Amino acid sequence: MNPQSIENARDPDLRLSLPAIRRAAQRAHELAAQTGTLIVISRDGVIELIAPTPDQGEPGVREPATDCRDKT
Repeated sequence: MNPQSIENARDPDLRLSLPAIRRAAQRAHELAAQTGTLIVISRDGVIELIAPTPDQGEPGVREPATDCRDKT
C-alpha cells in the first residue's frame, strides 16, 4: 500500500477523485432530503440507514463551469 496522500498522485483522475466523491455524497444527501428518503451507508462493514438533514447553508453542489459546446 502506498503511504502517500491521494492528493499527491501523479494521475490527475486519481488526484481529483476525492473531491468528486464528496460532491456526489453532497448531492445524494440533497436528493434524499428533497424526496424524504433514507440514505444507506456502510460503516465498518455495518449497513446503516440515516435520515438526511437539510443543510443550514446554501443548497446545491458547486461545480466549476465548463464549456460543453462542440469544438469540432
